[in-house]
Amino acid sequence: MELTQRPAREKEETSGTFATFPYDRMTVERFREAFPRARWSDERRSWFVPGKTAARRVDRWLAREAELLDAHGDSKGRDAYAFDPIVSPYLELGEDLRVRTPYSKTVLEELRAIPWSHWDEDLRVWHVPFRSYEELRRRWQRIEEAARRSEPEERKRRREANKNSREQKAARLRSAERRRRRYPLPYDELPPLGRPVATEQYGIVVFVEVSGEFVEPPVLITFYPHAARTGLDYVWGTWRPASLSELIATWPARREPGLRDHILGWWRPTLAELRIARRKVRTAERRRQTRAVSQST
Repeated sequence: MELTQRPAREKEETSGTFATFPYDRMTVERFREAFPRARWSDERRSWFVPGKTAARRVDRWLAREAELLDAHGDSKGRDAYAFDPIVSPYLELGEDLRVRTPYSKTVLEELRAIPWSHWDEDLRVWHVPFRSYEELRRRWQRIEEAARRSEPEERKRRREANKNSREQKAARLRSAERRRRRYPLPYDELPPLGRPVATEQYGIVVFVEVSGEFVEPPVLITFYPHAARTGLDYVWGTWRPASLSELIATWPARREPGLRDHILGWWRPTLAELRIARRKVRTAERRRQTRAVSQST
């Protein structure tokens, strides 16, 4: 429910303000009781409140109404929870609803999409007000399933099941290739050195050197399929992760990467790509600082 006010602009209404809110009989009655001199404007589809102090008085009334709406929404959410509660080891009941799960990207995406939810760094829980209970219930199945998959025992079970499997061996080879910090670059269209660029495999990186050594086709087929069937000659480039200051200073591309950019394997990063990379770097820095503080204490 949106509650707004606008100053009067008509010459004959220089002293006063307009208030707008969705129609509700009880809300209108409270408004008329608080502002008996208010009158409805069909042209503006809003209420005009006369007086030099009208703007301040309407501001205070709208703030109280917003608090009342929040309280009403919380009350409805409490009733909905009492009638049809979510029973789960991942949900705690207090002054609000608290969600505590193992780390999961899916859980984070779902909880961030719930209105008024927020992360409590001290308690290590997500707070969800009762007014958002229906949205939480709608998303709960995905949240709980993702949390269960992220339990240490479940992760261990999956690792044991996949031990020495073809998928695990391939994953180990990809991880070893990434640790080499090398990347195939088209011989005739090399990226600028020392500047962040987006890549097909490793996100945004900074290339520091081009060796001139040509990449063998079997390596392309195994690790870099985007370059395996292009007919271009590729040489090895050495890369490092981009720093936060470099990501902030990078000017984004005006267009999305095209098919040729993906074939080449590198392009100027877009604003969306830069935002994601910056967020990841900030998160990694916070984790390093948290570990350093915990180790020092």
